[in-house]
Amino acid sequence: MLFAAAELAPWMKTGGLGEVAATLPAALRAAGVDVRVLVPAYRSVREALRGARVVAEVTQPGGAYPPALLLAGATPAGVPVFAVDCPALYARGGDPYCDAAGHDWPDNHLRFGLLSKIAALVALGLPGIEWVPHILHCNDWHTGLGPAYLHFAAVAHVRSVFTIHNIAYQGIFPGDTLDQLALPPRAFAMDGVEFHGKLSFLKAGIQYADALTTVSPTHAREIQGEQLGFGLGGLLHQRAGVLTGILNGFDPGQWNPATDAHLAQRYDGGTLEAKAANKSALQRRLRLPVTDDMPLLGVVSRLTHQKGLDLLLAVAREVRELPAQLAVLGSGDKALERQFSVLARAHPQRCAAVIGFDEALAHLIEAGADIFVMPSRFEPCGLNQMYSLRYGTPPVVRATGGLADTVVDCDETTLAAGTANGFVFTGPTPQGLLAALRRAVIAWRDRARWRQLQRNGMRADFSWRAGAQRYCELYRALVVAA
Repeated sequence: MLFAAAELAPWMKTGGLGEVAATLPAALRAAGVDVRVLVPAYRSVREALRGARVVAEVTQPGGAYPPALLLAGATPAGVPVFAVDCPALYARGGDPYCDAAGHDWPDNHLRFGLLSKIAALVALGLPGIEWVPHILHCNDWHTGLGPAYLHFAAVAHVRSVFTIHNIAYQGIFPGDTLDQLALPPRAFAMDGVEFHGKLSFLKAGIQYADALTTVSPTHAREIQGEQLGFGLGGLLHQRAGVLTGILNGFDPGQWNPATDAHLAQRYDGGTLEAKAANKSALQRRLRLPVTDDMPLLGVVSRLTHQKGLDLLLAVAREVRELPAQLAVLGSGDKALERQFSVLARAHPQRCAAVIGFDEALAHLIEAGADIFVMPSRFEPCGLNQMYSLRYGTPPVVRATGGLADTVVDCDETTLAAGTANGFVFTGPTPQGLLAALRRAVIAWRDRARWRQLQRNGMRADFSWRAGAQRYCELYRALVVAA
């Protein structure tokens, strides 16, 4: 199976896609699947694969794409990797999609069209590579043309899977870019890649893949509707018979409070009292008063409208008066970055904000916070709530996507059943978030109840074990049906 993605942790990661591209293939290999990952050879990837061998050279007739080399190496976990080496398209600064100023690269259609095309060529059998997969598994819009290229190649020996990680990002480009993408004119149709007069990579993947998945069962239902379908709900509803929601997992070796090297004090479900040392360390790191008289709320997130952090800003005064401290780590929307920075400067006894990303600090927040906050307007899966549960840091979340599938609201019934592990609110409003935060703080003050809540969350298994098995079953069914 060839797993094609635009990101691959730890070499290139902007969010959950990079983590999934690293951890799911590793779990699939452990389950017996012969999987290899295909990614662009960004500068960071090229550096990590220094000394990698060239296994193929790809030159497209007609010059639709620049010539590229295919490099072969392996991830730190030992998963084989193919990297598309085309310096004209990938050897740049910034993140995978934008320049240093945050502007989309104007040739993104070529950059990710080439990634999709080579994914299809490898799946079809590329000269120089003896290995030929039965399944091409593409991820998000960046590889959405992969199933389209397979469709127009009219072959039956390889099947395609397309996973939607974030439907809000759709890879939409002017219609006349079709000529540059080596797709036939008939592809630009309502039942093809055309989307309101433009070309959509994401729609291509949804339209042409043999099977569709998204990253949680609840989100699979949500994206078939108008509100969270982002214009593609009707098409997804038509294809509901091949759409499956499979909850993402994470690497329990990387996120484990009993072994985490980033923590001031390691702990597990039987030594939760040691968690307090991490709270003190976090407070010192962020120059907050070192106290256990009030809960510390943690946020590790992209600062975007999707993540609902503006809701938290709207109730910042009430949060301070609970009383509670707040620690925020993230970057994204410049207005939100500025507002959190201003909040931290105005109230240094209660609030701290670090703009950017720091892996060690992210781990320390998961361990040192008492309560984790994820008020997302929509969240296809989410990983931080899983990390929080693993670290005995009950999360406050909105009931959407994977948050609804992993967090069980704390009330008398769920506590008695041993299933409660956090606090859930429904409407994406400041009032809804504040009410959930107040309930969480009240529960935090009851130390016996809080310990039960922490241990409930720490017992859950959010590794890839179950998810990888479901993907294996999906791949087998596709191969048998071919």
